[in-house]
Amino acid sequence: QVQLVESGGGSVQSGGSLRLSCAPSYSSYCMGWFRQAPGKEHEGVAAIDSDGSTSYADSVKGRFTISKDNAKNTLYLQMNSLKPEDTAMYYCAADFVGGFCYLLISRFGYWGQGTQVTVSS
Repeated sequence: QVQLVESGGGSVQSGGSLRLSCAPSYSSYCMGWFRQAPGKEHEGVAAIDSDGSTSYADSVKGRFTISKDNAKNTLYLQMNSLKPEDTAMYYCAADFVGGFCYLLISRFGYWGQGTQVTVSS
């Protein structure tokens, strides 16, 4: 069974930064980050395919960066200029099926347990 383990969550002041990590990536075809605040639907945050092409939610463009370190087999989400609205449980997701790497829940077959990010005013 594919195991995805997130780390790097925590509490930070508004305007601060955090870097989330997800390992192992297993060089999957498509990897992404999703988040969910209490009582709300999952929201796609960012995705990256095997060629390095990325996509982002409008709400995080210019602030978040998704990347992969193939040598460490690790996925990252660098989050800068954090806002209280970014407070959520963040989940790493992966899939091994070819095709366009849509930032949709249905695109991903494997999920981590999540790491909490809390941004205070």
